[in-house]
Amino acid sequence: MPDQKKIKILFRHRSMEMGGVEKVILSMLNHLDRNQFEFTVCLNINQGELRNEFPDHVKKVYITDGKEDLSKNSILQKIQLVRRRLKLKKAQEDPRFTDRLLKEDYDVEIAPTYAAFGSVLNSSNKNSKKIGWFHSDITLPKLQPLVPEILKQIPEFDYFIFGSQQTKDILIETYPDLEIPESQVILNAIPIEELKQKAAAFKPEFPDKPVFASVARLHTRKGFHKLLEAHARLLKDGFDHHIVIIGDGEEKENLKKQAESLGVSNSFELLGSMMNPYPYVKNADFFILPSESEGWPLIIADTLILQKPIIATHVGGIPEMITHKKNGYLINYEVDDMYESMKSFLTRPELVFTIKENLKDIELQFDNQKIFDAVEDIIINLVKK
Repeated sequence: MPDQKKIKILFRHRSMEMGGVEKVILSMLNHLDRNQFEFTVCLNINQGELRNEFPDHVKKVYITDGKEDLSKNSILQKIQLVRRRLKLKKAQEDPRFTDRLLKEDYDVEIAPTYAAFGSVLNSSNKNSKKIGWFHSDITLPKLQPLVPEILKQIPEFDYFIFGSQQTKDILIETYPDLEIPESQVILNAIPIEELKQKAAAFKPEFPDKPVFASVARLHTRKGFHKLLEAHARLLKDGFDHHIVIIGDGEEKENLKKQAESLGVSNSFELLGSMMNPYPYVKNADFFILPSESEGWPLIIADTLILQKPIIATHVGGIPEMITHKKNGYLINYEVDDMYESMKSFLTRPELVFTIKENLKDIELQFDNQKIFDAVEDIIINLVKK
């Protein structure tokens, strides 16, 4: 579009800790047409493993420094944290505070998760088109304190994107009278060749026994406390295996203590967050995601492409990717289900063989270009209105 002005797009987000939404943002910024669009990302906090992963053509602005930039001196750090809270409060109360950092207006402003809905809708730029992106199950118990505000915000967007069909269906089913703006279900894109290259980067050392891997933030809703119980029971019943968890979060210390009390610290490894967890996924025997809730988890799609047998809870968009006992194994969010499914993988080679066979052509169900084209069309058509 050499003779046409580029469409200016602003993404608003809290920070860039390793996670599915953050990867979706990076995927869009890397693959949407830079000849048609000019991108800016505004972070509340310049924080997280992915904070420096934005492509060169993207402008990054942030309201305040991240934990990586805080002083090691405890007194200075406390002062910095107070200043940080004040800045974030000021930015929340007065959109013009952020305007002074951005220094320009945008044609489209995007909230890639419900946590950014307020930032986008309260923008002082009343002429920009506002897009909301929703990946969550609206019935999730821990989301309930925020639901009234989310329901108030959804109708205010010019366009609404759902991260999975289940996310959309359950919102409409639960709140049938809610006025949803023009909307579409758009799944997350998977960089297939890049994923394969990363998975081949190195070969981790595993013990000589079946290994289950998992990749997720260490939050209670990820269900690792229940997985620990199932793991300990399996070992007690003579089913030897090993578990590696890649990820970080506030539950880390609780999980460590639980593993110690169950006597499984050596067989339940918490490896921390990694920029490239895929060699662990590729070289493990199995993958397990025992979550209480999910949207459309990228790690499930990634693991399918790496042709690894998966055990996952029947939540969110996971059943849109996994057919039970065909290309994976779906369970309820229960310790007994985790126990029985893992036991099946450990003792039923014919089941594992069937799943592996059905994963050989799995790439055909992921069409990235279709996803990017759909997002581009939404943006272009919105701006034309």
